[in-house]
Amino acid sequence: MKQGLGTQLRHLIELLDGAVGQSYVEAGLAYRPRYTPVMRALLASAPLTIGEIAARAGITQPAATQTVALMIKEGLLVADAGKLDGRQKMISLSEAGRAMLPRLEGCWKATALAAASLDAQLPYPLSQVLAEAIDALKQESFGDRIRAARKEQDGW
Repeated sequence: MKQGLGTQLRHLIELLDGAVGQSYVEAGLAYRPRYTPVMRALLASAPLTIGEIAARAGITQPAATQTVALMIKEGLLVADAGKLDGRQKMISLSEAGRAMLPRLEGCWKATALAAASLDAQLPYPLSQVLAEAIDALKQESFGDRIRAARKEQDGW
């Protein structure tokens, strides 16, 4: 039986994230793959608000809120009151977060090399196919495509 697109994508994510997560364990890091977009956003420019992290990391605000909360709990980030608005939290790397950067960067380099190796083995680079799929879905969402297919199929 042929697996659906969603099932295939979830399985691909499990295979990729599982291996990346194991590489962090092997490097002696208490770190999850989902932390990387937040960490990279903060490395580029810190401190940032949750909204700024979400925008720069390319994730939703609820995902950024949840990930930042986990990272604060694990001591990787700190939240301070904003200078202009004390209700706004400004997020930055903690000392522990900064201390793990050399090992993290080594893991990230190895992950990038592994991704390039995977791309080279495939008839079409996965990174290119994913980028093109994301661009196509920005032009016409998958929901719009489902509605159009239903209309064509059922006449509604």
